[in-house]
Amino acid sequence: MKEKKGALKAPSSPLRLDAKHARLGLSSQVHIPETSLADSLEVSARRFPSKTAVQFFGTAITYADLLRDVERMAGHLQRVCGVRRGDRVAVFSQNCPQFIVAYLAILRADAVFVPVNAMLLHDELDHIVQDSGCVAAFVAQELVAAIAPLLGHGPLRHLVVHAYGDLLGADDAGLDIPDWVRQPSGVAELPAGASRWSAALLVNHTPAPREAGPDDLCMLPYTSGTTGAPKACMHTHRTVLTSVVGNTVWRRVNAESVFLCVAPLFHLLGLQHNVNAAIYAGGTTVLMPRWDRENAATLIERHRVTYWAALPAMLVDFFALPGIEDRDLSSLSLVTGGGAATPERINQLLKTRYGLDYVEGYGLTETAAFLCANPVHAPKRVCLGVPTFGVDLRLLDPETLQPVAPGEVGEIVAHGAQVMLGYWNNPQANHESFLVIDGKRFLRTGDLASMDEDGYVFMRDRLKRMINASGYKVWPAEVEAVLNGHPAIHEACVIASPDERRGETVKAVIALKPGATASAQDILAWCRETMAAYKAPRLVDIVDSLPKSSTGKLAWRELQEQELARVAQPDTGGAAAAGGA
Repeated sequence: MKEKKGALKAPSSPLRLDAKHARLGLSSQVHIPETSLADSLEVSARRFPSKTAVQFFGTAITYADLLRDVERMAGHLQRVCGVRRGDRVAVFSQNCPQFIVAYLAILRADAVFVPVNAMLLHDELDHIVQDSGCVAAFVAQELVAAIAPLLGHGPLRHLVVHAYGDLLGADDAGLDIPDWVRQPSGVAELPAGASRWSAALLVNHTPAPREAGPDDLCMLPYTSGTTGAPKACMHTHRTVLTSVVGNTVWRRVNAESVFLCVAPLFHLLGLQHNVNAAIYAGGTTVLMPRWDRENAATLIERHRVTYWAALPAMLVDFFALPGIEDRDLSSLSLVTGGGAATPERINQLLKTRYGLDYVEGYGLTETAAFLCANPVHAPKRVCLGVPTFGVDLRLLDPETLQPVAPGEVGEIVAHGAQVMLGYWNNPQANHESFLVIDGKRFLRTGDLASMDEDGYVFMRDRLKRMINASGYKVWPAEVEAVLNGHPAIHEACVIASPDERRGETVKAVIALKPGATASAQDILAWCRETMAAYKAPRLVDIVDSLPKSSTGKLAWRELQEQELARVAQPDTGGAAAAGGA
């Protein structure tokens, strides 16, 4: 039956939560708005025009100012760059207010946001621009040289160049601001096809009325996985809003929430937790261009930060800051994150000193960063939490694709309204990544987990990270969690080392706490006493520090590749080794 013009649309069904978790303030359901992401800013700007939306060192940007600049930049995209509905536009920058304006302007222009890791080199950058078909890009001044060669040699026609220092003003707020952030615009000549941010705003172009709806494509974040070229996840306004709204309800976010934005905005962890959630609720985002533990402590104190999405590695570094016990962190009401095992000493410190739990969650770029989460009122440690609103999560044997027995380890597969439509221009990846169960489409995550009797999910490891030592399966994350309990260990990363007799053997790369004097042999002996023989590392390297990804996660792939290269070269020496079978 054809719907009559002007007839009221039936309300969409709410996404529901398992009733046993819906207590002590956690709703049993959530309704997702039938809007676009751009609506969130307009609503908050009407409600709170003079409220600070973004705090950047000494500069406070109100919701009214943010909306004004977004409208002007959206007008520039449409009227100068020729951006049309559905066109792809990249943002290539570190965290700054211009990043947020550019992102929202792309959505306001009915275009598709393509976040680009600010540390990418030419080949990866070229792949993303060509694969996505970006017609324009917002670029930080210091990154222009990397992207300029792509102008005019494919779809890319226009650049808009910003400088972080242009929004610092005269007040540095007494913070240690790096020189690269202080640089104003104009320090380098721009290539043909590029315009300066300030000039684009001054023209004050008005954008056309919005046309994009909830099911329009809104972003193409790239995820590298473990093999092949990076793949773009196709997200609509609806899939992203499902994650945003679910997260705000789950974690009790409101207009008085103040978010410390440390995670990069080119990654969905930073964008979803610190921008989309803040703007949807009308809260305030306190921006940091890069991680700096001293500045983080000062900003938490000064702006009374309530919400901090922090990876475990950040917390380890933060609480190693001399004098941190004397800093006023009393405003914090939620510290959340995930992605790696959290050292028990950090959990204990948060609880005993501040009365806080580290409330972990789980999501992927493919699920807009929100799939499982620990209920704030009943978190479990070193746990992904429970499936969130409307999520059907199952654990399957990765080879047979049959359900595993209760308590057994299986691959996480998930169906939910936040799951991406698929990978952009990659039918083979879609074929490999999705399966249909009971008439519903499920995403294969490649993550291995078990579920306890309460429905809480516990990560075991990545399927492709498994170490096969003499036929025994060893999950690096499990070994890392044990190693983090050693009194001398600051951080640990476990990788596979090729072994003629065992096939693979377990190797630990370790950074010690300042002043600690444990030797590799000491740690090997401790491991043999602490864990099963087949899990205990047989090799240990002690290093000054462990490499991190752009989001602060341990870069295990980098260490794994180094180990494979080392073993391929004979007579190179190496780590301390344990004897025995």
